[in-house]
Amino acid sequence: MHIFALIPKDLREIDVDVVTFGQYLRPTENHLSVVEYVTPEKFDHFRKVGEEMGFKYVASGPMVRSSYKAGEFYLKHMISKERAEKEKQEETSK
Repeated sequence: MHIFALIPKDLREIDVDVVTFGQYLRPTENHLSVVEYVTPEKFDHFRKVGEEMGFKYVASGPMVRSSYKAGEFYLKHMISKERAEKEKQEETSK
């Protein structure tokens, strides 16, 4: 089983709502080498799986960093999601 399948599951079991997945990029020759470049398609797959697991927000992409505007993106996502749900409810109640 891939480690991706284990860690998010453990995080959901302790009610973590936000998760980020990014690509390690070697900053200098003195740091660890990159073992594998992850494709954008694979990051999209990670996002979909994370959402299916019940995370409220999943940031997944090669340039995503856990601290990179995470709060701002989370709030925008939650507001957009809430508005879409409200609009859907209003349409079905007509």
